[in-house]
Amino acid sequence: MRFYKKEGNTAHVIAFPDEEVERGDYLLIEDRASRRGLIAQVIDVQFVNLPGVLEDLLRDTMTEASIEGEDEDPFGVSSQVACLKDARLLVCKIRGAIDGGELLAHAPWLPSRIGSSVRKLSIEDLIRDGSPKRPIRLGRTKSGREVVIDAKGLDGKLNIIMGRKGTGKSHFSKLLLLNLTRYGAPCLVLDINGEYVNLGKDWDGRPNEFSDRIMVLRPGIHKFDIKGVGLKAMMDILLHALDLPPTSAKVFANMWKELALRNALSLSSIGTAIQCWSCHESVREALASRYHALVESDVFEDEGGMDFGEVAKWLQGGNSVVVNMRNKSSLVRRILVELFLGKLTELLSNHALRAIFLFAEEAHLYLGNTYWDDVVTRMRHLGIFATFITNQPETIREGIYRQADNIFLFNFANDHDLDFVSKTAKLDAESVKLLVSGLPERHCLSIGEAVRNFPLIFEVDRLSADTLGQTRYFFND
Repeated sequence: MRFYKKEGNTAHVIAFPDEEVERGDYLLIEDRASRRGLIAQVIDVQFVNLPGVLEDLLRDTMTEASIEGEDEDPFGVSSQVACLKDARLLVCKIRGAIDGGELLAHAPWLPSRIGSSVRKLSIEDLIRDGSPKRPIRLGRTKSGREVVIDAKGLDGKLNIIMGRKGTGKSHFSKLLLLNLTRYGAPCLVLDINGEYVNLGKDWDGRPNEFSDRIMVLRPGIHKFDIKGVGLKAMMDILLHALDLPPTSAKVFANMWKELALRNALSLSSIGTAIQCWSCHESVREALASRYHALVESDVFEDEGGMDFGEVAKWLQGGNSVVVNMRNKSSLVRRILVELFLGKLTELLSNHALRAIFLFAEEAHLYLGNTYWDDVVTRMRHLGIFATFITNQPETIREGIYRQADNIFLFNFANDHDLDFVSKTAKLDAESVKLLVSGLPERHCLSIGEAVRNFPLIFEVDRLSADTLGQTRYFFND
């Protein structure tokens, strides 16, 4: 391979037919005199555009069928011509540099064109940064090298996992979840399709190492004590999930406080108070409609329900909780999400919890325009480290993307999705479009701090746990 030219952050390298290079590979363009090197990632492979090649190809096509006889090549130039026709132009993006053995993020110098050598670079060693204390193996690169990150790369971070359906993004999120659980990190999963409920079992149904470390909550079967929910979390539900106007919310807060003072707080007493409370009729109607929504959600009960203190104790022990929202309406899902976010905030503020990793599966189905931003901004400082998993990237607000620390991209074939993703990912648009559109199933492009800001493509490891969530087919052949 030969270094050809550099324009801005883009480098062009010429490769010959016997040199196998693919999209996503890393090259080291090393200046032998200065002993410095550019780290460049191949984002596209093209033919070298040589003058006369098109004419030569057309001439070959026309003469192949019309002229008979033996080819004479006394000077042996035909092989060189064929080599030139198949020569590749590698379009690369410069990701960093090596100077005196030190890894640098930028390279403000230009290597020599004639005094530089180009070779493939194993980036896996560079991203590992020594021996990780808490290694998480994500998968393998095309060359068969293991991709291992440190769990610390997810700690305190905002992660986004995106890709069209069926490409393996949920499988990848389960891999992260189980590894964090293995290291005693408390995790909470908002599970839309009930596909995390069997992670405590292997494919053959036998309990695995996580069987006694994952609690599955099934709203409807598991209900929450209305007194334990508290006024703040209930107000969050009314305002953000049920869109109660602020004026009506103020009346509800007074009603709740008075019932609590009389130790008469219950679902039925709230319903009675709404009918008897002195307020405008429009406020009463607004409160009554939200009250019926709360009752019909089947999430709360007066006595004998779960208390969040039990959930906090379980999480504090380094375990995980899965909230199974399968078959729940969108309204109930929003109530549940708001309930858990409100209570987690409260527990973290009171130091009943140290921190928590939150996995929001199919986040596009219950993301609100206002309250989810709170998770990303204020709650990050409290200790909620969110991972969003979605196949509809445009449903997540752009402000959230801009704060993401790690983005894991699976295949997107739709141009609209690619355009949106390329605007928001922490990578130039050209790289995102070219690298992501060609990813096979279960292959991921990782961008961000977990891989030391060197975008890396790898095949995600399979799990032995029962991950469910596979697409159900009618024709099985």
